[in-house]
Amino acid sequence: MKQVVAALIVKNGKVLICQRTRHQTMPLKWEFPGGKIEDGEQPRAALRRELDEELGIHARIEQEVARICHAYKNGGSVELRFYLVREYEGEVENRIFRDVQWAKRRDLPSYDFLEADLGLVKDLARGRII
Repeated sequence: MKQVVAALIVKNGKVLICQRTRHQTMPLKWEFPGGKIEDGEQPRAALRRELDEELGIHARIEQEVARICHAYKNGGSVELRFYLVREYEGEVENRIFRDVQWAKRRDLPSYDFLEADLGLVKDLARGRII
């Protein structure tokens, strides 16, 4: 099972979401920034590294707010850990995505998110998380 970390970056009542490029697996789907935990890496350290690589920010990783295990129809499975981020240094810079947007929580379900994120997206939109 692939181990993945992602950030719920919150600023001014909005959440940062990112759109995959056409060349990535599951092209043009929306997701929360983050990525795979490398061998021997701690989850928060992995998320710090990923946010620096993808967005050029140095984030203060807060508490884990959700953990989701998801099996895709193609046979792949993933365990996602979502962490809250309210503070970071630097300006958000789109380094790898097709698009990056600050979205209102209630608008999140209108984006075409990755299948594994859909339950979390609904909970965020309803105010059940953060």
